[in-house]
Amino acid sequence: MSTENNACPRSEYPRPQFYRKDWINLNGLWDFAVDQARNGLEREFYKAIWPKKKILVPFCPESELSGVKETDFLGSVWYRRTVDIPSAWKNGRVLLHFGAVDYHAIVWVNEQRVGEHSGGYTPFCFDITEHIRDGQAVIAVYAEDETRTGRQPSGKQSDKLSSYGCMYTRTTGIWQTVWLEYVPSLYIRNCHLTPCVDAASVTIQLTFNRPAAGAELSVSASFAGRPMGDTALTVHGRSVSFTVPLRERHLWDVGQGNLYDLRLILSYDGQTDTAESYFGLRSIDWNGQALFLNGRPVFQRLVLDQGFYPDGIYTAPSAKALKRDIELGLAMGFNGIRAHEKLFEPLYLYYADRAGFLVWGEYANWGLDISTPQGLETFLPEWLEAVERDYNHPSVIGWCPFNETWDRARHAQDDAVLTTVYHTTKALDRTRPVIDTSGNFHVITDIYDIHYYEQDPAVFAAAFEPLRQGGEPLNHFPDRQTYHAGEPCFVSEYGGIWWDPSDSGGWGYGSRPENAEEFLDRYQKLTDTLLSNPHICAFCYTQLYDVEQEVNGFYTYDRKPKFAPETIRAINSRPAAIELTEQPL
Repeated sequence: MSTENNACPRSEYPRPQFYRKDWINLNGLWDFAVDQARNGLEREFYKAIWPKKKILVPFCPESELSGVKETDFLGSVWYRRTVDIPSAWKNGRVLLHFGAVDYHAIVWVNEQRVGEHSGGYTPFCFDITEHIRDGQAVIAVYAEDETRTGRQPSGKQSDKLSSYGCMYTRTTGIWQTVWLEYVPSLYIRNCHLTPCVDAASVTIQLTFNRPAAGAELSVSASFAGRPMGDTALTVHGRSVSFTVPLRERHLWDVGQGNLYDLRLILSYDGQTDTAESYFGLRSIDWNGQALFLNGRPVFQRLVLDQGFYPDGIYTAPSAKALKRDIELGLAMGFNGIRAHEKLFEPLYLYYADRAGFLVWGEYANWGLDISTPQGLETFLPEWLEAVERDYNHPSVIGWCPFNETWDRARHAQDDAVLTTVYHTTKALDRTRPVIDTSGNFHVITDIYDIHYYEQDPAVFAAAFEPLRQGGEPLNHFPDRQTYHAGEPCFVSEYGGIWWDPSDSGGWGYGSRPENAEEFLDRYQKLTDTLLSNPHICAFCYTQLYDVEQEVNGFYTYDRKPKFAPETIRAINSRPAAIELTEQPL
């Protein structure tokens, strides 16, 4: 793979859910240094012309595409770049945006500290208007990252020197787009979009950077270029909420990424803030043992996607690569993914929105010790930022803040932490189901999910026979969790069949099939067990593509198919029992 433009890689607008025309992409070559001793703050690196290296942002220094390719523990890193600010921007505000920086970032502009942010997966921005000097901004960024302390989440990033098992190459520092944005003195800070299928409307909640004081707001919705609804109002205060009825009902659905376009215009004191957005008209309900999309039971044929790339690690080499991963899943007959142990970048979700592709939003909780309330203090702020960031995406159909919160020596799961996160998530978003922790140990959850990697199809089928007969699902931890009758059941990890025709020395789950025919037979029998069970609403197969030494994907790490996609698609496309059985909504 290669970047589309080395002068400015990943040059596309990074936030399609909320687009403004006046922006500058800051990806490209930055000065760079590794601060292994972590004394750069004392030495005031944000002032000095220190760097001896260059790095290609937004790729992390561990990646080949960055030009650095340093895979040791980096401790902390520094970035520096000088940016010319357009003279046309002098009458408003200039915002400096970071898509994501792993993990704790401090930012200076012209040697003045402008802010800091903790969290390796969510965006943040600073108003740098007052720090610009003579039309220039010298931007310095410090990032501190430590995956071994238990005090920060790191997902599947290895806590050892090298990759091992299901832990892979680390990501340090900037790994998503850095960009500048021009806005007027009064602007829309945030936009919440909540569609209502029954009423054919969308409720819009806007917040502003300061009290609006009589500003004029105009809102218009359209579909395929046709006007669908509009409103105009005078606003006061820092926020406003209103509903726009839609003239036509076009549902967003699986494989049908129907999207309404939305234009927001805020006018005040001779200045105008214009932002473009979009939304999907769809409903999600969970009742009985089914998940309903637009009132219809939908079986979620999901595949695990970990969001890694051979040359970019956490960062896709191009927008095309993000879109292609969705296309690869669709080609195999999957209708969505678990975005596993990582918050995927907004552009991926945009392509999922357009494709009618389902996504479970999951946090990268591994690496963070949540056995005490102190873990909650670290976890919760970034998780809330994640829910806020992705709320408007119709493709996101559920939240999963934790994955496999195993008890470990002297570090048992704190059930109160999971309960708090569940209720806090529901307070922010009551439109989607929440799984408290995928795999174990459930405390309070909307959907009961199971991880089960049994490779013998007969044993696998027997384990789900009680549920098929109307009993309870498989429960590996009856002393730690309870299934509540009527909860939808989701087999959220299974399979992981070890298949590596090149015999590269990697690993997968269970015994390796002798040949492709044995692989396909095993896959079909495991999958048929789940599709034929009238009390299972979803599965998620591990995984879409190999990642480093884990070789259980349908595709290799560089996205070459191991099997004819149509063969897998035929297995996955069989009608599911829950779709054929009348389900009460």
